[in-house]
Amino acid sequence: MSSNHHSASEHSRHDLAPGEEQKGGSGIAKGVRGYLVGLAFAAGLTVASFVVAGSTRFIYAPGVPVALLVLAVAQMGVHLAFFLHITTGPDNTNNVLALAFGTLIVALVVVGSLWIMANLNANMMPMDAMMPAGGMAQSGPTGGATVPGASPSPVTPPPAAR
Repeated sequence: MSSNHHSASEHSRHDLAPGEEQKGGSGIAKGVRGYLVGLAFAAGLTVASFVVAGSTRFIYAPGVPVALLVLAVAQMGVHLAFFLHITTGPDNTNNVLALAFGTLIVALVVVGSLWIMANLNANMMPMDAMMPAGGMAQSGPTGGATVPGASPSPVTPPPAAR
């Protein structure tokens, strides 16, 4: 064997995904450096999204929502990799499944809420059918609301106490 080949454990020690921590605890500086790289990426993506949303100088105006969606997905990827340390390693299977389940629950809540609101909107009586043509009900002489166009009821004083 040549001296250029590394053992499997040596190779796996240097072959890490972005944001993945080393198991040996080789130093706080490397961990902090990973967080600072993630912070730089997250800040850069945030600034880029504000620039895209605030100016159409860099991107065609109808493409702004798509660009913001792409930047948002990239921002989520940076947070998952650098801060939550979600990687594709075999030791992260439970984390990935928990993340997928949480995403499913959030999607069900959002889609279900939109479905219910759309159904309520479709089945709601229109506002002009609920109110008379004159608009808001007006106050009558008794202080109570009366329907416009109806004759007010005569006000009778209460009977005197005997």
